[in-house]
Amino acid sequence: MAISENTPDIVTAAILVIGDEILSGRTKDKNIGHIAEYLTALGIDLKEVRVVPDEEDEIIEALNALRARYTYVFTTGGIGPTHDDITADSVAKAFGVPIDVDPRVVEIMQRRFQGMELNEARLRMARIPQGAELVTNTVSGAPGFWIGNVIVMAGVPSIMQAMLDTVTPKLATGVRMQSETVVAHAREGDIGTELGAVAKANPEVMIGSYPFFDGTGPNTNLVLRARDPSKLSAAKAAVEAMLADVKAKLGR
Repeated sequence: MAISENTPDIVTAAILVIGDEILSGRTKDKNIGHIAEYLTALGIDLKEVRVVPDEEDEIIEALNALRARYTYVFTTGGIGPTHDDITADSVAKAFGVPIDVDPRVVEIMQRRFQGMELNEARLRMARIPQGAELVTNTVSGAPGFWIGNVIVMAGVPSIMQAMLDTVTPKLATGVRMQSETVVAHAREGDIGTELGAVAKANPEVMIGSYPFFDGTGPNTNLVLRARDPSKLSAAKAAVEAMLADVKAKLGR
């Protein structure tokens, strides 16, 4: 697996959301934001999110593209007991490995579902690609799995969150991104050109401009993000100096 974008200090990730119900709007995704915040806190950069339907070819194509590019791919959805839960089979095909009912999962489910029949539908949740590590599900029993750099989790938010907690100790992490926010007290249009010059002079600092309205009218938050505290501090000082110059020119 080639991950050319990564250095020892930078760990990257993508999310692959799987499910027709997300694309139709029937289900509102609640997992992307949680995973994004979770990974940011760990020092893992979420670089891309894709949403694909419950279609094998679409899942395989997206998964192969993402797993070749990023340190980790987290998938959500499609590992339940119904006919359209095809994530496990699709992942197995993407990796070119067999898939079958896993005795480890059967044992887990027998303990969990005592007195209930492990029928064909429930056994669908026990099908795991060969060579995959199980991801514990402390909420409802049926686990996810981890194969290569792909971590396959449930779509139900409470279950997904529990699975994410399980894999956290095993994740490689990078240097955490730090951030600073400067309130411009100016419109974006007043500072756009000058802000671009500051960004060009500070290439290792990401500078975002976010307009909003407050009690005095249009305003702008400038958010600066960097791993190096000294470079972040220097860029913040440059932004503040730029804002002072712009305000002086505008007579404010």
